[in-house]
Amino acid sequence: MLNRRHIRVKVMQSIYALHQKNSDDIEKEEKFLLHSIDSIQDLYLIMLSSLIEIRKKEMIYLEASSKKHLATSEEKNPIRKFVNNAVLQLLEDSNSLSIALEKRKITNWAMNDDYILILLNEIKQSSLYGKYMMNKKSSFEEDKDFVIDMFSELIAPNEKLYEYLEDNKLTWIDDIPLVNTQILKELKQVVANEEFRVTKLYKDQEDQEFVSLLFKKTVLNEIDLAKEYIDKTPNWDADRIAEIDTIILKMAICEFLKFPSIPVKVTINEYLEIAKEYSTPKSSLFINGILDNLVKEFQSEGKIKKTGRGLM
Repeated sequence: MLNRRHIRVKVMQSIYALHQKNSDDIEKEEKFLLHSIDSIQDLYLIMLSSLIEIRKKEMIYLEASSKKHLATSEEKNPIRKFVNNAVLQLLEDSNSLSIALEKRKITNWAMNDDYILILLNEIKQSSLYGKYMMNKKSSFEEDKDFVIDMFSELIAPNEKLYEYLEDNKLTWIDDIPLVNTQILKELKQVVANEEFRVTKLYKDQEDQEFVSLLFKKTVLNEIDLAKEYIDKTPNWDADRIAEIDTIILKMAICEFLKFPSIPVKVTINEYLEIAKEYSTPKSSLFINGILDNLVKEFQSEGKIKKTGRGLM
C-alpha cells in the first residue's frame, strides 16, 4: 500500500515537527513517525468496513420496514439488489478482512453509526443508486461497477466522513487520498467467488526499514548535509529559504550519499514532486537547480557511489 513517496512525505513532516518543537528527542519523534504510519492500516480498514456497515444498515432498515404494522406491499417485498450486491457480500464474507478488523480492534462504526446512516442516505438519494436499482437483472460486473462508482463518487468525497476522519487522527489528512486510491484499485481487481484479501501496509521489509533509516540518517547528519548546499545559494540568505525546502534538500542529499540502492534520478524526481505539493510555488525550481549542481559536483568528486545498473 505505502509507496516510497508517501514514506518520504511522512519522514519530512516528522523532521519538520522536530524543528518546530525545537526538540532533540529523536527517539520520541521516530516512535511517533512509525505509529502514524502504522495507523494508515487502521484508516484503510475503517474505509473498507464502511462498505460492510452501509450494507448492514440497509438490511436492518428493510427488515424493520417489512415488520411495520401497516407495511406496504413494497415494504413487505422490497427490491434487495443493493443488499445482495455480490461485491459487498464478498467484503462481508472475507476472512482476511474480518481477521484484520478484529486484530486491530476496528470498532469505529459501532460507536459512530450516524456517519454510516449519513452515507447510506446520500447513496439512496443519488441518481447512481436509482439507475442501479431500476435494472432488475444482476451481474457481477454491474455490481462491481456500482460499488466502484459508489465509493469514488459518494463515499470517498463525503465531507462529513472526511471531517470525522480528520478529527479522529490529524495525521490522516495526507493519508486519506492514498488509502482511497488503494481501495479503488482493489475494488477494480475483485474477482467473483474469490476471497477479498487485505493489503499489507509495507510492500516489503526494505520499505519498512527505509522509514527509520531515512529519518535517522537525515536528522543525525543535518549540519553536514546543510553544509553541502549552503554555499550553492549565494542569492539566498539561509533564513530566507523555506524550512520545508531545507528539509527536502537535506533528505535528497542524504539519499545521494547514504542510500546506494536509490537512483539519483529517482531521488530528484521524488523530492521535486514533494516540493510542488508541500512548499512554495517556486520551490521545485529552486531545489532542482541546487540538486542538479550538487549531483555534478558529487559525481566529479566521486562522492556518489550507487550499486546496481542504471542507478546514476
